[in-house]
Amino acid sequence: MTAARDTFPDGGPFPDGGPSAGRGRSPGHRPRRHGGPAGTGGRPGPAAGHSSGADPGASPASPASADRRARPPRGPAGTASDPGASARPGSTAGNPGGVGNPRSPASTSTTPPSPEPPTSPTSPSPASLSSAVPARLLRPVPAHRAGTPVRPMLATPTDRRSYDGSWLFERKLDGVRVLAVRDADGVRLLSRTGRDVSATYPEVVAALAAQRCADFTVDGEVVALRSGRTDFALLQQRMGLTDPRAVRASPVAVHYYVFDVLALAGWDTSRVPQRTRKTLLRDALEYGGPLRFTPHRNHDGDTPALLADACARGWEGLIAKRADAAYQPRRSRDWLKLKCAAGQEFVVGGFTEPAGSRIGFGALLLGYHDADGALRYAGKVGTGYRDRVLRQLRARLDGLARAASPFADPVRERSAHWAEPALVAQVAFTEWTRDGMLRHPRFLGLRDDRDPADVVREEPPG
Repeated sequence: MTAARDTFPDGGPFPDGGPSAGRGRSPGHRPRRHGGPAGTGGRPGPAAGHSSGADPGASPASPASADRRARPPRGPAGTASDPGASARPGSTAGNPGGVGNPRSPASTSTTPPSPEPPTSPTSPSPASLSSAVPARLLRPVPAHRAGTPVRPMLATPTDRRSYDGSWLFERKLDGVRVLAVRDADGVRLLSRTGRDVSATYPEVVAALAAQRCADFTVDGEVVALRSGRTDFALLQQRMGLTDPRAVRASPVAVHYYVFDVLALAGWDTSRVPQRTRKTLLRDALEYGGPLRFTPHRNHDGDTPALLADACARGWEGLIAKRADAAYQPRRSRDWLKLKCAAGQEFVVGGFTEPAGSRIGFGALLLGYHDADGALRYAGKVGTGYRDRVLRQLRARLDGLARAASPFADPVRERSAHWAEPALVAQVAFTEWTRDGMLRHPRFLGLRDDRDPADVVREEPPG
C-alpha cells in the first residue's frame, strides 16, 4: 500500500521524513505485497541505526544529505507530489511543525488541504500479514476485546541525551492523543481516557472510513496548525465541540498524525517490534488530507544536536523509541520524552479574584498528585488567557465550588476560591524553584483527555 510523502513544514531535522524517504516513490507507485518483516521481500528488516535507505519509514541521516538524495518528485505548480499536500504553492497547511517546502513561506491558513485523488491500496489479508511478521509475534485479536477501549503507551520524561543505534526518533507533537479503531462497527476515535471523540473530528473519521483497509487500531496525535506549527491553543477551539453545526462552522482544521499500529487485519500487532510496526502502519493506510504518517529518524550518534535543531525550530521536543520494543498499554521507558522546555499538566484546585480591569479571575491555583495521592500545591498561573477563556473558565469553576482547599499544602492567597479538582490545565514554565513552585508559568489550555487523578509531577527518573 502506498502513502503520501510527508515532510515536516520547516524542513528539518526530519526534512524528508516521509514514509518513502530515500526512494523517491511517487503517489502513483504500485504498492508491493507484504513480504518480510520490514517490507524486504522476506529478508530480515533493517538493522537499528542504519540510514533511511534501509528503513523505509525513516528520515535521512542528515538534512543536507536528505536534500541531495531524496528530494520529493515535483508535482503541478512546483509543489511536492504529495496526495495530502495543498496544490497552492507555498502552502504548509497539510504539515506540522513549520513544514512543507522549506523554501516556501509558511501559511497561516487553517483551511484543510485539498488532496489529489488517492490510489486504491488493497487491504492486507491475515495471511499476507502473517507472512510479513514472524508468527510467534502475532496473535488473533480476541473477540472479547471488540469495542473495549485501549490504553495508550505513554512516554517517560528523561534528561538522557546519549543513545545507541537501537533507538529511533520522532517529533513530539503538541496536540491530543487519539486512538482510532475501525472494525465491523465502523470508525471510533478514543481519547487517552477512553472517551469517544469521533463527533469532534469528523474529517478524521471520514478519512479512516474511506480506507480500503477495514480492520485496524492505530495510535496518533490530533493537531491544529498555525503558520505551519502545531498549536495547542488553536486546537482548544475544536476540542470541546461535538455539535455537527459547530464543528462545521469552526475555522480550525485538524490533522491526525499516526505513529503506531496496535491491530491490523484481525491480528494483534502489539508484540511486533517498533520499527516493523511503523513499516506495517506505513503500508496499511493511504495518507492525505487530514490523515498523516509520522516520520522518524534513525539514531545518527548526535542526539544533543538533533534536539537543539528541533528546539530552535520551535518544536515541543523529540520522542525516542526503542526500535525493538513492543507496544505496552502503560508508561514505559522504551519511549522517552525529550522536551525543549519545561511544561506539563496540572490539576486546577481553585482561583484568585481578578484585580483592576481584569475579568473572570486573577490566576488559577495549580497542583499535582504525589505518590500517596495527595494534591500538592505547585503555584498559580495568571498569564496566557484571553477574555473569552477567563469568562468561560470562571463559569466552570463556579460550578465546581467547594468550601475547603483541596490541596494538602497551605496556600497563602487571600482571595482564594476553592474548586473540586476536576479540571486539568496545560501549563508552560521555565523551571521548578527550590521550594517546589513553578517559575514563570503560562496557561496554554485545558485538557479534556487527561484524568486529574493521573496528574503527577513529571521529572526524569533518577
